[in-house]
Amino acid sequence: MSTTRTAERDPAVRRAPARAVRSRGGLSLRLDVRAVVASLVITAVALAGGIVVIGSGDFPMTPGEVVSTLLGDGLPAQEFIVRELRLPRVLTALLVGAALGLSGAVFQSISRNPLGSPDVLGFGQGATVGALVVIVLFQGNSWAVAAGALAGCLLTGVLVYVLAWKRGVHGYRLVLVGIGAAAMLTAVMQYLLTKADLVDATRAVLWITGTLDGRGWEQVLPLAAVCAVLVPLVLGHGRALRMMEMGDDAAYALGVPVERARVVLILCAVLLMGVATSAAGPIAFVALSAPQLARRVTRSPGPNLMPSALMGAALLVVADWAAQQAFGERQLPVGVVTGVVGGCYLLWLLVTERKAGRI
Repeated sequence: MSTTRTAERDPAVRRAPARAVRSRGGLSLRLDVRAVVASLVITAVALAGGIVVIGSGDFPMTPGEVVSTLLGDGLPAQEFIVRELRLPRVLTALLVGAALGLSGAVFQSISRNPLGSPDVLGFGQGATVGALVVIVLFQGNSWAVAAGALAGCLLTGVLVYVLAWKRGVHGYRLVLVGIGAAAMLTAVMQYLLTKADLVDATRAVLWITGTLDGRGWEQVLPLAAVCAVLVPLVLGHGRALRMMEMGDDAAYALGVPVERARVVLILCAVLLMGVATSAAGPIAFVALSAPQLARRVTRSPGPNLMPSALMGAALLVVADWAAQQAFGERQLPVGVVTGVVGGCYLLWLLVTERKAGRI
């Protein structure tokens, strides 16, 4: 069932009132007031969460001290702790969360299925296999592992797209092929772990869990550069994606080059998933839950691309804070927290979709 019909039947995502904004030059813009306000609130939550995370740790700082240090008025010790140790970790969380949320929104919109998340469709598993090949077979460094994860994600994307192609790529076929690819790639992951020695297996398991520990500017800068290119490109195809949700025939009639737009969007979404995974490991369920939560907050049909990206950033920052603080002195990898919370959300989503008669 298409996302448009789903929105009509689900009161949580019923259409919110919108306003038309017109400029003196005759240009007009349809503005969804609720979506804009919700996006601003989500952004504030993400930024506030980042400030709280920066101030947490063995050297605690108040939010005021964190803000003063970021503005250049902190003590030398505070400057070092904030700028060199904690700020890169928070920026990595924000960028990875935004990339996962946007990637999930694209795939759920293209597949017209709330379960059409890149980590359900096998792209996260493909990135993990690529990283494990580098770790187990070649004992590569962190840069080689990141490159292997990106290459594995891209190869999985090509494989899934080719296998799902039959006079176009359609939603349920994409989901079914992706689930099958995920199952096979999971088996490959387990095989590689059995062939690894103790040191490489320990390193691989830590990477597979998904963590933000030790993330520095060497992860932030490439991730920011890729997002600066891909995020505007995806947002620029937002109108085409909205039209494609009505069906390929309707989109063609409205002048949308469907297959070209679909290929560009899938490529961008796969790259976003790949760079996010290469930076922090396979962090589960953010790409699945962020778009759905964004739709329920904005109550707006359609792909909700920007709210999904912002929601992903907020979710991952809050999950990172929980991983550091919720269990006392024992800090957990952030992937454990997102896995537990996301698994509960997935069960709730399945029950809700079944009650609504959509699965």
